[in-house]
Amino acid sequence: MQQDILINWSPQETRVAVIEHGAVQELHIERPLERGLVGNVYLGRISRVLPGMQSAFIDIGLERAAFLHVADVWQRQPDGEAPALARKGEPQRPIEKQVFEGQALMVQVIKDPIGNKGARLSTQISIAGRLLVFLPQDEHVGVSQKIPGAERDALRARLQALVGDRSTGGGGGFILRTNGEDSSDAELAEDIAYLRKTWARIRQAALRLPAMSLLHQDLDLLQRVLRDLVGEHTQGIRIDSLEQFQRLRMFGQEFMPAAAGKLQHYKGERPIFDLYSIDEEIAKALGRRVDLKSGGYLIVDQTEALTTIDVNTGGFVGVRNFDDTVFKTNLEAAGAIARQLRLRNLGGVIIVDFIDMAQSAHQEAVLAEFRRQLVRDRVKTMAGGFSQLGLVEMTRKRTRESLAHMLCEPCPACQGKGSVKTARSLCYDILREILREARQFNPREFRVLASAQVVELFLDEESQHLAGLSDFIGKPISLQAGSALGQEQYDIVLL
Repeated sequence: MQQDILINWSPQETRVAVIEHGAVQELHIERPLERGLVGNVYLGRISRVLPGMQSAFIDIGLERAAFLHVADVWQRQPDGEAPALARKGEPQRPIEKQVFEGQALMVQVIKDPIGNKGARLSTQISIAGRLLVFLPQDEHVGVSQKIPGAERDALRARLQALVGDRSTGGGGGFILRTNGEDSSDAELAEDIAYLRKTWARIRQAALRLPAMSLLHQDLDLLQRVLRDLVGEHTQGIRIDSLEQFQRLRMFGQEFMPAAAGKLQHYKGERPIFDLYSIDEEIAKALGRRVDLKSGGYLIVDQTEALTTIDVNTGGFVGVRNFDDTVFKTNLEAAGAIARQLRLRNLGGVIIVDFIDMAQSAHQEAVLAEFRRQLVRDRVKTMAGGFSQLGLVEMTRKRTRESLAHMLCEPCPACQGKGSVKTARSLCYDILREILREARQFNPREFRVLASAQVVELFLDEESQHLAGLSDFIGKPISLQAGSALGQEQYDIVLL
């Protein structure tokens, strides 16, 4: 499987496309103004200690002082063991005995500032890699709780062997992430080396820089391309910005020399994303309908709780019989669905409604093809079999916002419902509202402010109902169209 990575960079946005078999498989987008602070490491200065709240305010160079609670203080144990956060039920040393005003302290942001609240901090530093999380102040080697128990001991033993003798090998604890479950020893060793080198750079910066300095920022999208997306199948990484190409090459040469060797500066006259019509693919990925080459199509509906994908034959009539038509459509849909999951970055619970198949052999073949396509997904997925209702239930780990949530917002007209009331329905709502108001108030006149479609219907087909209500309540009812009003928006003014 050959893979190419294209990077389109601009000051306001970075876009990355992963190309496999000549088609876009993944899209990653990052905007600097929307990046959070979580994961950043600062050398802060304690501005105030509040014993009554068991907390401290720390200046880290932001507009508002950040907040450190005693529960987030990483303290050395009295018996000389490795530092640790106080366990639940154990006595906690008062914060005033651990820190003091004016002290310079290395801290990490664990919660972004919200409203008038400053960022929340911890003195427990953790650095995330592609496969591992590094805890430089700890000596523990562990495995994510989400990895099944039967495999945990073997994975922990492998990781401990790679970490080596920590008294001479750099120290620090490591936790294996869920996406590192199937990684090779070489990949894990590369991640260990990267994380230890990153920590060494943070410590050097803490000695060199003054208080209220940023020591480490979580990797931006360009750097994460080298860390997370590049693999043995990657042929090249093309980027259209010379400045960012040079910056990324320096970063790669220091931390990931193998990946850095695949970097290329794109000098073509055409926009780099035009090479594979990626902007068109983005537009398609934001729609509900996905057309298949055979004439069938998918309908993708994303909700808060889950995502549903419905497969339809559409204009595909086949050449033999109905069973073969359904089977071929489902086989093609299996590959298309796996691609859409990656392209749209859909996560959580996903329900796939394949077209009903009468033969169990066809069901097994479609399910096998679906799982084969999912193997190519770098995000952890798990697919079950066909349920009694003919549905396939699966899960895909949430790693970031979906493409739709990142690029779109709810429609101001329908508020995300995907539909609005008809003009006739709104006419009847308005008539009921006028009757309700007439029973409570005694105005001289009722004036209806509504969209042009609603007003036009009142003047035409619904004019008799409007006149009948006016006679019934004994008050005149006037109409006024508002050009800025959506179809469901209206107001009744009492004059």
